[in-house]
Amino acid sequence: MRLVIARCSVDYAGRLTAHLPLAPRLILVKADGSVSVHADDRAYKPLNWMSPPCTLKEGEENGVAVWTVVNKAGEKLIITMDEILHDSSHELGVDPGLVKDGVEAHLQELLADRMETLGEGWSLIRREYPTAIGPVDILGRDADGTTIAVEIKRRGEIDGVEQLTRYLELLNRDPHLAPVKGVFAAQEIKPQARVLATDRGIQCAVLDYNALRGIEDDKLRLF
Repeated sequence: MRLVIARCSVDYAGRLTAHLPLAPRLILVKADGSVSVHADDRAYKPLNWMSPPCTLKEGEENGVAVWTVVNKAGEKLIITMDEILHDSSHELGVDPGLVKDGVEAHLQELLADRMETLGEGWSLIRREYPTAIGPVDILGRDADGTTIAVEIKRRGEIDGVEQLTRYLELLNRDPHLAPVKGVFAAQEIKPQARVLATDRGIQCAVLDYNALRGIEDDKLRLF
C-alpha cells in the first residue's frame, strides 16, 4: 500500500464530472490497484475513488505533480498535487480475511450443503475459494454450468457489493472460471446495496436463517 498526504485538487471525468477543490487529503493506492481519496472525516468512506482494474500514471504539468487514474471504461480521476506532505509505501501482505460471526458462518455452511436452494441444478465447487484479496464465501455452478461467486452477509450493505465486485473482477481473469456471475446473499439487503448490485449485474438473495436451519421450502427470495 502507498500512503500519500497532500494538498491537492481532484477532478473526475466519466459518466458525470466532479471537482474537489484544493485541500489537504489522504490518498491510498492499494495492492489491488484501487486509488481512493479521503478527507479527515466521513469515517471510512472516500471522497472519490477508482476501483480496479485501473492504471495510475504519474506526470507533471507546469512543475506540479499530476496523477491520472484511468479505469477500463475510460473514466479518469485526475489528482493535482499542490504540495506533498507525506509519501510512504508499506507491504501489508495477504490478508487472512474477515472472520465470519456465527450466523454468517452457519449460513455459508447451509448454502454450501444445499446449493439447490439458490437455483435448481446448482452445485458447489468450493467454500472459501481463495483469491489474492481474500476468500470468496462460496464458488459454485448454476444449471447451465456458469461459475457463480456467492458473498454472504448478515446485513447486506454497499460495502458487501463492492467486496463481491472486486472478487468478480479477479475471478473473471481466470479463463478456467470465466465468465463468473455474482450472488449477494444476506438476511437483509439495504435498498442502496440492491440498486448497486443490480447496476453491476449481481443477483440478490434474501435469506431466511431459521427456514434454512429447518430445511424448509421457500428458504430465500431471489431478485
